Amino acid sequence: MFPKNRKPSHKEPLNGATFAKSKNVDLINPDVQAYAEKFSSPEDELLHEIAEYTIHHHADPQMLSGHLQGKFLEMVSRMVRPRRILEIGTFTGYSALCLAKGLEPDGQLHTIELRENDAALAQGYFNRSALRSKIIQHTGSAKEVIPTLNETWDLVFIDADKVSYIEYFELVFPKLRQNGFILADNIFFHGEVLASPVKGKNAKAIQAFNEMVLERKDIDKMMVTLRDGLYLIRKL
Repeated sequence: MFPKNRKPSHKEPLNGATFAKSKNVDLINPDVQAYAEKFSSPEDELLHEIAEYTIHHHADPQMLSGHLQGKFLEMVSRMVRPRRILEIGTFTGYSALCLAKGLEPDGQLHTIELRENDAALAQGYFNRSALRSKIIQHTGSAKEVIPTLNETWDLVFIDADKVSYIEYFELVFPKLRQNGFILADNIFFHGEVLASPVKGKNAKAIQAFNEMVLERKDIDKMMVTLRDGLYLIRKL
């Protein structure tokens, strides 16, 4: 999720560089962000439409995964070739559609969104996608939905409320296959985890999550310095 900033005018380019400046620090130089997007494969038409609508009409456009991160999620999914993906935090559907592109022919992506309006908006986009039969939308609390899903996960994307990251991890990890992957978003939390001491409920929760991941010996892990940071975690 991008740090919140002003909405661009319709004359401005719809790219991640518009939202690269965080509340506290420039985590990624906007010129570098724009250069990286220029030399990456473009969004398809539906993803571009989702991005445009979200940026111009949603109250929280900073929560959009966006072009560069979306392409990264797609690439990871295509490399893993998952049969089952779990996404915690649908928002307007951009990241789910990116992740779903790597599914095996019999694969499914389960995505969970707490907010009914966002879930309905995302479902409208899913219905228009060629991947619609592979995406299963759940509306409600992820803490309640996850235990009801009798699946073995190949790939999990965590991008919901920050204070629950550790709980989400603990819920999904036993159901993650060996060599399966978890991706956790916003692990820099707008640069606030770099402060000493770390302040704020969300930043403290992300710092605790990062420390928990670092200390575990049953996973392989690396931080990806893309946008607001991604934790790439592999189950040993």
